[in-house]
Amino acid sequence: MRTPRPQAPIGGRVEFAGLPVAIVAIGLVALLGALSPRYGFHRDELYFLLAGSHPAWGYVDQPPLTPLLAKGATALFGDSPAGLRVLATLACGVTVLMVALIARELDGGRRAQVLAALSAAVSGFVLAVGHMVSTATFDLLAWLVIAWLALRLLRTGDGRWWLGLGAAVGLAAENKYLVGMLVLALLAAVFVVGPRGVLRGRWLVAGVVVALVLAAPNLWWQATHDWPQLTVAGGISSDDGAENRVLFVPMQIAFLSPLLVPVWIAGFLRLWRDPALRWARALAPAYLFLCVFVLASGGKPYYALPLLLVLTAAGCEPLARWMRGRRRAATVIAAGVVAAVSSALIALPVLPADSISVVNAINAEQGEQVGWPELTSAAAAQWSAIPPEQRSHAVIFTENYGEAGAIARYGPRHGLPRPYSGHMSNADWGPPPDAANGPVLVIRQSGDGTIGRFFTGCREVGRVNTGRDVDNEEQGAHLTLCSGTTRPWSALWPDLRHYY
Repeated sequence: MRTPRPQAPIGGRVEFAGLPVAIVAIGLVALLGALSPRYGFHRDELYFLLAGSHPAWGYVDQPPLTPLLAKGATALFGDSPAGLRVLATLACGVTVLMVALIARELDGGRRAQVLAALSAAVSGFVLAVGHMVSTATFDLLAWLVIAWLALRLLRTGDGRWWLGLGAAVGLAAENKYLVGMLVLALLAAVFVVGPRGVLRGRWLVAGVVVALVLAAPNLWWQATHDWPQLTVAGGISSDDGAENRVLFVPMQIAFLSPLLVPVWIAGFLRLWRDPALRWARALAPAYLFLCVFVLASGGKPYYALPLLLVLTAAGCEPLARWMRGRRRAATVIAAGVVAAVSSALIALPVLPADSISVVNAINAEQGEQVGWPELTSAAAAQWSAIPPEQRSHAVIFTENYGEAGAIARYGPRHGLPRPYSGHMSNADWGPPPDAANGPVLVIRQSGDGTIGRFFTGCREVGRVNTGRDVDNEEQGAHLTLCSGTTRPWSALWPDLRHYY
């Protein structure tokens, strides 16, 4: 008769592997910090900096937290890619810590906790969102905190954990509304498989109140602006929904790391089958419910990645038991090295900028960090060709927020004026004055045939060339000089607003 395997103390009371987990997190922070100056700002980072210069309780495409954090980071650490990314780098380190804490909460021993930290550190998605500032950077951390708090609630049955959950959800909602999908998935899973007792009582109500109070400023802003974020979300689903659904499974595997697939599958099965973790069983169907919600909405595949990291954390205890032999340990170490190298190549700026096209097909965000100073220089060359007496009432108009952010960031060194754009929240920051009735320098991507509706006397005067072999959205962008507008800017502006 087989002797039963000794169980770790129930409820996450196993010893925390603080030192080795901290070494993993600090090592990752050091790596990200060393690489953060490479390439340059991402188009979204330029937009966040511009949005942070117009502080508000909301923007048409996002809540206020990430733009305000971006602006605060550059004020504290310097107006550079490295300064901007300090908070993202630190958030990534805490993300690794949270994955280890989740493994501990699920009765993972010291080795399992270290494996969980290492699994997070070699994940392409974790590396990508840790390298640069994005809403996903802080969303990932928030979701993991919520998952950890939910596990504490499910394990103890102590309703007071609802207050912490409410606070975490409310703050996450000030960063990204996707947290609503996580909440629905967790509630549905607990309702289906239990323990349903945590869904009763005054503490749940109190947690909901806390979440609503913290989320209220942005919800009020959205309500008073006719919920533009719903329009943006609908556009994303309409434009990319079919592709997102087709690529949902393969991109999740690629984002996390193909070599971690056996680990998170083991974690799913452990949560579902292990009697010692019956209290945490809901986390397994919660991931499935989340996948259904993301697929139904046409959302991006990485939206479900945070819960996949939770399953990975759960799978690290069986992995730790499996690798006790030397050969198996060597196999896991070799797989970890392969995962780390491949994820770093895809997610981090380790290749020369001219070689980004090698990985751009998998992670297009790499290419969007290249070429913004060159775009601004090209615009400056055409601006200087405008006769000096006309420049006082001339305008630079850009098609998208990345171009506007680049001109705003790099333009002053070239003597360029403030750029204008109708893209996303740029439209809310106002049109040019109607007195600006002179030439208009338009920066636009290929394929935009609507320019004649808004501007007169247009002729192409240049193209953007980043000087690198990088296939990104701005390589070959058109510089068009127009003699003026078809109507005054104030009348034209509503038609120039666009979300896509």
